[in-house]
Amino acid sequence: MMKTLMPSDAQQAELPLEAPPLPEGAPYLPARMVNEYVYCPRLAYLEWVQGEWAENEYTAEGAHVHRRVDREGKPLPAAGELRREEGLKTRSVTLSSQRLGLIAKLDLVESEGGFVVPVDYKRGKRPHVKSAAYQPERVQLCLQGLLLQEHGYRCREGVLYYAASRERVRVAFGEELQTAARAAIGGLRLMADGGRIPPPLQDSPKCPKCSLVGICLPDEVNHLHRKGAAPRSITVRQDEALPLYVQANNAKLAKKGETIVITEEDGPATTVRLIDVSQVVLMGNARMTTPCLHELMRREIPVTWHSYGGWFLGHTAGLGHKNVELRAKQYEASFTPVASLAIARSLVEAKIRNSRTMVRRNWRGAAEDREQKLKTLRWLAKRARRAVDADRLLGLEGEAASVYFRCFSDLLKRGEGAPENGEKDIPAFRFERRNRRPPTDPVNALLSFAYALLTRTFAVALSAIGFDVYRGFYHQPRYGRPSLALDLMEPFRPIVADSVVLQAINNREVKPGDFLYGGAGVALKPAGRKRFIAAFERRLAQEATHPIFGYRVSMRRLIEVQGRLFGRFLMGEIKDFPHYLPR
Repeated sequence: MMKTLMPSDAQQAELPLEAPPLPEGAPYLPARMVNEYVYCPRLAYLEWVQGEWAENEYTAEGAHVHRRVDREGKPLPAAGELRREEGLKTRSVTLSSQRLGLIAKLDLVESEGGFVVPVDYKRGKRPHVKSAAYQPERVQLCLQGLLLQEHGYRCREGVLYYAASRERVRVAFGEELQTAARAAIGGLRLMADGGRIPPPLQDSPKCPKCSLVGICLPDEVNHLHRKGAAPRSITVRQDEALPLYVQANNAKLAKKGETIVITEEDGPATTVRLIDVSQVVLMGNARMTTPCLHELMRREIPVTWHSYGGWFLGHTAGLGHKNVELRAKQYEASFTPVASLAIARSLVEAKIRNSRTMVRRNWRGAAEDREQKLKTLRWLAKRARRAVDADRLLGLEGEAASVYFRCFSDLLKRGEGAPENGEKDIPAFRFERRNRRPPTDPVNALLSFAYALLTRTFAVALSAIGFDVYRGFYHQPRYGRPSLALDLMEPFRPIVADSVVLQAINNREVKPGDFLYGGAGVALKPAGRKRFIAAFERRLAQEATHPIFGYRVSMRRLIEVQGRLFGRFLMGEIKDFPHYLPR
C-alpha cells in the first residue's frame, strides 16, 4: 500500500492573496497599521477594526521621539521639480494612494542625486539582527517608498533612525521586500474584511511589552482554550487617577487651565488636577460648566450623575468606543432567546455561589444554622444552572436572595448599634429583611447605596470596553436602565457591595448617628456617606488572586478583565464565560 507524503506546513509555499479593490469612501490603511499586522495580526485587528488603544511606556517613548519630526516643514517639491544636486530635507510629509489603499505620514524625506530617501524615526536602539532591523519596521519603511514611487519619485532605499543609539540603518527596497510589503497590505485588508479576530500569540515574548496586553488578554484566552500553564501577570500602565466625588450642596465645577475648580456657596474653592481624575461622580444638585464638561469629554473622562440619595441616574462620556463589532455580537446574543437564557443562568448561578461564599466566610451565628443555609444556597445554585426559562430563573434568584438576606443579620457583629451622644431615637444596626425605595433601616440604606455605586462602576467600565450598557440579557430593557451593567454586576454584588457594607458596620466606619430618618425612609448623612464611599473605593483597590488565572489584581482591574472576557465570549473566542468565583 502506498502512502502519499504531504509536505509539512512549514514547507508549503504561500501564495499571497490580493485584497479586493478599495471601496469608494473606505478609509486608507495607515502604513503604521501594516507594521502592526506584520508584528502581530491580532494587534492590528484590535486597533484597526475594533478601535482599541492603550498607552504604555513604549508608546509614550515613541511619541516623545516624534515630537520634533511631526512639525510641518517645507513642502515636498513635485517629482518633476526635484533637482539632482539638491540636498532637500522635508519633515512630516503625508502621502496616500488609491491604488494601494494606503496612507502614511513620513517623518523625514531626504533627496540624494535625484532620488528621495524616506527616513523613519524609531525609539530604542538598533537591534542586533542579521538584517539590522526587524521585519515590521522594514515593511513599513518600504511602504513609504512605494507611496513615493506612486507619486512619481525615484526611490530605491530608505533609512531607519534609532533615537536611543543615534544610528541610521539603510534598507534597500528589493523585490522580495516589496512583495512582502504588498502582501501585508492585502493580508490586513482581507483580515479586516473577514471580520474574524486572529487568535492570540502563544507564550510570545512580544505580549508583555504590548500596550494592548490588558485588552487582548492573550495568555488568558489561550489558558481557557488549552487549560495549560497559568497566564503571566497582567502588566499594564499604573494609573494614579482616581474618581472625583462631589456631593456638596450647590457645588459648581469649572475648568481652569489643567485643573477643575470646585466651589461651594459658603466654602473655599477646591482645586483638583485633571490628570489625577479618572471619572467625576456628581451627587444631588452639583453642577458643571460647559467648558469643563467639554474638556472631560475630550479626555474621555466620564461623568456620572446620581440623586442626592445616591441613586444612579446615568453618565456622560465623549464619543465613546468605536467597537461596533462587539456591540453587534451583543445585540445578536441578546435577541436570541437560547443564548440570552444561557447567559442569564450563568450569572444567577455565580451570584448565588458568591452569596454562599459570603455566608461561609462571615457567619457569626449558630454553627448548625450555617450548614443548613449553605446547603440550601448550593442547591439553589444548581437549580439555577438548569432553569428552563427566565421566569423560573427569576423565582430561583428571589428564593436564594430570601435565604441569603435572612442570614445577613448573622454576618454583623453583635451590639454594634448602641445609640451615641444621647440620641435615644437612633436604632441599632438590626436587619430583618431586604427592602428599598426607600430603605427603611440603616443596613438597607447602605446596601442600596453600595449597589448604586457598583452599578456606576460597571456602567463606566463596560462603556469603556465598547458595550451598550442598556442592552442586557437577564435584566429586561427599560428606559434609562443600564441592563448590561446590572447583569454583569450580579456575581459581584455579594463580594463587593455586601462586603463593603459588612466592613463599614463591623469596623464602625459608619455609625448609627450617620443616618437621617424622614418619613418611611433612611438615608446617609454627608459625613457618613463620605466615609462609606472611601470604604467602597478601598475595596475596589484591594488586590485579589484570580481563582482561574492565579495572578493578583485589584478588584477594579478585575472587573475590567471580566468585562473583556465577556466580550471574548460573545465574539466566539472562548467557549464559556469564566465567572469570578472566589473560594
